[in-house]
Amino acid sequence: MATIPPEKYREQKQRYPALFASLELLGASAKGAGQIDEITARLVQFAASAAIRSEGAVHCYTRRARDTGAGADEIYHTLLLLTSTIGLPGVMAAMSWTDDVLAEEY
Repeated sequence: MATIPPEKYREQKQRYPALFASLELLGASAKGAGQIDEITARLVQFAASAAIRSEGAVHCYTRRARDTGAGADEIYHTLLLLTSTIGLPGVMAAMSWTDDVLAEEY
């Protein structure tokens, strides 16, 4: 299932097409620069989103991780691995945001 970007993202992409084209090229270049598989790459981005406490990014990268084949157990385990780094409150917040997205599937 392909994820449709949020409306705000689409609006800004339409307003600043050159900037967003550059950002998308940067993302593709970063992914192509190494040997990390697609699921792992999405889980890394998901973990980074949780670490910076960005609810919108956690929503986005939960969807993207699922779209690339990551299971719910892998997604939640990724968050649990952050406990000693970002602390339990940050992990619990990210789990709540993840639940928002995974609940959409059921």
